[in-house]
Amino acid sequence: MVRFSSDLKSFAADHATGGTRKVGYLLGALTPEEVAGLAGQFPGVIFEPLGSSWPDRLGAEIHVLIVGADAASPSDAGRIFMALKSKPQHVNVLVALRHADLASSRAFTRAGAADVLSVPAGEAALALAIERLLAREPVEREPARKSGQTVAVLKAGGGVGATALGVQTAHLLASRATGAGLCFADLDLQFGSAALYFDLGHALTVADCVAVGDVLGETQFATALSAHKSGVRVLAAPHDVTPLDTLTPSLVEGLIAGFRRDFALTILDLPSAWTAWTNRALQLSDRIVLVTRLSVPHVHLVRRQLKILNMQNLAHLPLTLVCNAITGEEQDLLSVKAAERAIGREFDVMLPSDARAMGTATNQGLALADARRGTKLEKQIGLLAERMAADAFATRAMR
Repeated sequence: MVRFSSDLKSFAADHATGGTRKVGYLLGALTPEEVAGLAGQFPGVIFEPLGSSWPDRLGAEIHVLIVGADAASPSDAGRIFMALKSKPQHVNVLVALRHADLASSRAFTRAGAADVLSVPAGEAALALAIERLLAREPVEREPARKSGQTVAVLKAGGGVGATALGVQTAHLLASRATGAGLCFADLDLQFGSAALYFDLGHALTVADCVAVGDVLGETQFATALSAHKSGVRVLAAPHDVTPLDTLTPSLVEGLIAGFRRDFALTILDLPSAWTAWTNRALQLSDRIVLVTRLSVPHVHLVRRQLKILNMQNLAHLPLTLVCNAITGEEQDLLSVKAAERAIGREFDVMLPSDARAMGTATNQGLALADARRGTKLEKQIGLLAERMAADAFATRAMR
């Protein structure tokens, strides 16, 4: 058994009296002999087995998580990479890496591992690595800084008109946001077009923000983002098709923290694909708007999205279900009532199709009222705006 220096013994004793802390480990990451030896060296720390796969939730008491990985197995390494990108900030992950080399060790570190240890490493190396991670100050989240609100726009597949709808809703809400701030963030990295709908050709993009890195949350978005004449601040999608994994959960956390600080309401336009960072964006949102069309394929896509939201423990968030661009022909093929029965809930907002007014607005970068005032579509978008904003502006005014 490895023997600690007097400094390490002092460290263990200090933490024995400072509240129980836990080191979680996945089965296979440590041998039973290693667990027994490490437990003897850290009397104030509980070593807790967490099963054979990455746990769905990691409580605040888990300060260090030890996972095993094999650099020679692309599937095994890829599984750990994805899990690292969505890990809670307070958890320091130690990767016990088989067949390690410099490139693979660096890759795990970039993905979010606090330390990478080539195994077999020996009890002394394991103890020292754990000691370093336990000595780190826990990263505290900033719940008190939650000021503005965030609403996420989710698509039931492509081509449902969610972006154009979100832009027109922002136009309607702009007059209410005077002095409070309203932001539209286009996070559809591959096919985002919100900047075009706002007629902003040189807006700051998500790619520009990613280049900032870890200090993203400190960016003054209220001045850095381009302003539409209505007052809406716009974060544009990248100019070129960008890999979805360019964004990470930690970068999204920084973005949303900055948005909450600077704006009363931020509308997040998300891609239809599910990733670790889109999941994190939804977790940090106050409300979700799910946009679909009236067709059998879209009804099935809505059911899938609702099922995923439930699986990801997001069903508690207030959700507005929108059926967009309804035509008489569509209702002849599939009635609204039949679609609602298939989905298992009613639509909250139903928007009539007005291709001419909406086409003019999107092609010319106008608000719908400037393209054609007093339409039924404008009235229904007003109802959607009420749901999207909720009490965001009133809450901001009281602060």
